[in-house]
Amino acid sequence: MPKKKPIAGKPKKSIVRFPGRPAKPATKLSTSRNAASEIAHKRTEIEAALFEARKSHERLREAIDILPQGVVFLDADGRYILWNKKYAEMYSRSSDLFKPGARLEDTIRVGVARGDYPEAIGREEEWIDARLKKLFQPGERHEQRLADGRVIMIDERLTGDGDIIGLRVDITELKQREASFRLLFDSNPVPMIVCAQGDERILAVNDAAIAHYGYSRSEFEKLTIRNLQAFDVEPPWAGEHAGDERAAHAWKHVRADGALIDLAIYSRHLVYSGRPAVLLALMDTTERKRAEARLTFMAQHDGLTGLANRNLLRQQMDDILLRTRRNAEKVAVLVLGLDHFKAINDTLGHGVGDKLLRGVGKRLQSMLRKDDALARLNSDEFAIVLTGVTRPEDAVFMARRLLDAIGDPYLLDGHSVVIGASIGIAMSPGDGDESEKLLKNADLALSRAKNDSRGTFSFFEAGMDARAQTRRKIETELREAVQGDALRPYYQPLVDLSSGRITGFEALVRWPHPERGMISPAEFIPVAEETGLINAVGGLMLRRACTDAAQWPDDVRVAVNLSPLQFRVGNLLSLVVDTLKQSGLPAKRLELEITETLLLEKSSEVLATLHALRALGVRISMDDFGTGYSSLSYLRSFPFDKIKIDQSFVRDLAANPDAQAIVRSIISLGKGLGVTITAEGVETEAEVSCLRNEGCHEGQGFLFSRARPNGEIVSLLQTQGNWSAATGAALVA
Repeated sequence: MPKKKPIAGKPKKSIVRFPGRPAKPATKLSTSRNAASEIAHKRTEIEAALFEARKSHERLREAIDILPQGVVFLDADGRYILWNKKYAEMYSRSSDLFKPGARLEDTIRVGVARGDYPEAIGREEEWIDARLKKLFQPGERHEQRLADGRVIMIDERLTGDGDIIGLRVDITELKQREASFRLLFDSNPVPMIVCAQGDERILAVNDAAIAHYGYSRSEFEKLTIRNLQAFDVEPPWAGEHAGDERAAHAWKHVRADGALIDLAIYSRHLVYSGRPAVLLALMDTTERKRAEARLTFMAQHDGLTGLANRNLLRQQMDDILLRTRRNAEKVAVLVLGLDHFKAINDTLGHGVGDKLLRGVGKRLQSMLRKDDALARLNSDEFAIVLTGVTRPEDAVFMARRLLDAIGDPYLLDGHSVVIGASIGIAMSPGDGDESEKLLKNADLALSRAKNDSRGTFSFFEAGMDARAQTRRKIETELREAVQGDALRPYYQPLVDLSSGRITGFEALVRWPHPERGMISPAEFIPVAEETGLINAVGGLMLRRACTDAAQWPDDVRVAVNLSPLQFRVGNLLSLVVDTLKQSGLPAKRLELEITETLLLEKSSEVLATLHALRALGVRISMDDFGTGYSSLSYLRSFPFDKIKIDQSFVRDLAANPDAQAIVRSIISLGKGLGVTITAEGVETEAEVSCLRNEGCHEGQGFLFSRARPNGEIVSLLQTQGNWSAATGAALVA
């Protein structure tokens, strides 16, 4: 039978049956209303998510807009994601083309067509291809000239997910200065030389120098500055900081015809052809200054070592003390005496003894700063004046460095000579505010050091000496603790803020002293770093932490802190490889935490070690981010896996709008770079809530647990399921 059509105007009814109830009709109208309500709810959620995304985007834009460099973020296809105001200002002729999703290649092509890039004229496609190759295969920085005459330095890097971060720096003024330098250099009537700061090779000379010395330009290019010197003395810039200028430094040179000339040399550090160099302006003062300079020098300097003598040292100290009285600084005077120097003269002769004194003088001079003073007082004693000293420990640190430097062997006339030294220390104003009194008191302290135990140092004032003895006692006991395997790692959990589960533990060194109880790391870690014990302490903690973590669940990592000093030893990579092999811990479960201090050095060895560690699978984390010399350049210099927000920004976070803004920016930056963000020092549920709302990945602090010995870690992991991420309750009371 054919189906009956429904009566027009009446909705078709369906029967919805519920257990225990009579059938009840449900209309299409009620179903439509429910669907509309659900759609409205979903739309509200989507709009809220979009609003939060826009806020995060705006915060990131605000963060990069304050940078003085141009910054641009591109996706893996070279399409615009984000750029700052400086970037748009640099490329103002093309800024109308900058839109999210637009290709950089298209803006470049339009710019070439408009004539924005003069270097592309006549070879447009070749230039564009070369530019795109540098974009997608970034390597070294390169320069780019614009039609308005400006020069832009471009530095581009790939992120872990293939996106591109670009940095633009306007170096137009630098290029103009280089051009002005070349003009003034070539045509200057004063003889001028540019030499490399490292190997002292002559890089350039002007016509006046060629005429004055008698060497041809090609002959100059084969020489170093030392080849021109009549005596083997340090160059005029030795010991100076880059950028400083030193005028009227006396030097004696040999011309091509063998004639000796006296010079007043003005030196200035600069960058020449991309390498550190020194510009020397040479004023010939042979006839007028020779006698005067020699008399003045001999009256104020030691004839053997060339160092200042006591007379000059007193003048220098008077000037230093006068200056420090005005700004309330301290001055440390160190009198260093060689141990058993007479035996060297008696056994090897005075010739070797003289060379030894010169070698000691050079080593001491290499350890000091520009504002410090150094003099030879008598046969085997030297005086060192340290400025900018804030505490006795600064003098202790320098004394140890000087003793170590002096103690290295000297190769003299075929003999390997080893000499020790002792040091007496006096500090102003406590030990005196006059040069003679300070020297006398330091000399008395030297006598005490030699009488008590040669090869060490002693303070003049009994109270200061007692504190130094306490520090030395810590060093002695710490050395015994390391040798006796008495140090222990305690572990503080890292908690995923979204799930509440423990993702790992940070290993923190603890020293249970048999008499003094638990000694704070703040008390003994500085001593360990100053004495070199930090390498032994760090190695011990790394091995113990990896051995303990190997017994934990496979999804739990362990984080170990590294001191910058551990990178200088040169065996850190092999230490990590051996430790992982012996402990059986997979590399992906080890996380190494470094601070920004390490990256200040920007040494190729440090970066090479970090890259090698990461290549093993080890995760690298930047600790205490935001407290030191934080810079976006650090995040470009190495692809960190994690950034740890310092606890100073987390403390009272919920009630501190400034801290919230900083934390929000760091989290946004971390998300943009694709790294994990961990907040340290979490102590309240309000802080957890705020961090979770901002999208922070991990938390660490007393709210979750204090640092605990390994014996308690297993039970802590077993109870982690009882912790509620929603309430932020502590894992451990």
